[in-house]
Amino acid sequence: MTTTDDPLLAEQVYQRLQERVLSGRIAPGSPLSVPRLATELGVSRSPVREAVQQLIAMGLAVHVPYAGARVRALDEGLVDDVFELRESLDRLAARRATTRMSASAVDELDSLVGESRQRGQAGMDAAGMAALDVRFHAMLRDHAGSEPLAMALMRLEALGHLISADMWGAPENSVSAIAEHEQIAAAVRRGDADAAGELAAAHVRSLAVRRRRSAQINM
Repeated sequence: MTTTDDPLLAEQVYQRLQERVLSGRIAPGSPLSVPRLATELGVSRSPVREAVQQLIAMGLAVHVPYAGARVRALDEGLVDDVFELRESLDRLAARRATTRMSASAVDELDSLVGESRQRGQAGMDAAGMAALDVRFHAMLRDHAGSEPLAMALMRLEALGHLISADMWGAPENSVSAIAEHEQIAAAVRRGDADAAGELAAAHVRSLAVRRRRSAQINM
């Protein structure tokens, strides 16, 4: 079976590998062995090979000559660049989304924040909390009404989660992130684009601070 024959399988494999990378289960610098991953996931090598190529396209993995693909290793220059760019682009996305989201989309955003709060209080694992965070930012990005902005943010958000993977293991970090999401969602509901944009930018700055704190603790 090839991924062309079953594109849904290829996408499912990609989502599973992406979740492992973004949650830190596959750590930065780790090899992405297609045969090993195919065995672990119980699928053929073709969808895994395609999924790894998608990870490379998203910037989450790199191809190393004569060594195959690896999860991207982190350096502080990359970290600083990602947060600096996200601060500006998340501000823009939140501003634009506030003026474009339908009432039903705003309800969906509120429901997502409520789900995050409930699952966080129930002790949801780090991977689950990271996945909910991805969904929240994807909603703002996708309702901003700009394909170039969405494409840039999709890649930056993926790198941001790779950078911050170890952060989600601390419950206090999830609590802080959810509270910031609630503030952004409230501004969106009020139709206050300026406040939504500034809150989104502040959220990214707070993420950077929490990431640095977590990195120091784990050293």
